[in-house]
Amino acid sequence: MVRLAVDLNRCQGYAQCAFLAPETFAMHGEEALLYNPEVDEGQREKVAQAVAACPVRAILVDAVDVPAEAVPGAR
Repeated sequence: MVRLAVDLNRCQGYAQCAFLAPETFAMHGEEALLYNPEVDEGQREKVAQAVAACPVRAILVDAVDVPAEAVPGAR
């Protein structure tokens, strides 16, 4: 199980997470983000991509390893 939280004060509604992991994240209206805080292991890769794509780093994860190649600027 992958557990996650979104800092909704930090989230700016860019919706990259909803685009990359629509089973976990969804936009409600123009600015409100809805998400599932407990994600199945089968969604691990999509969640890792969504975490890496968030331009304001609003997604906090527990028990998911984000591969270095998924993080912009990482080597």
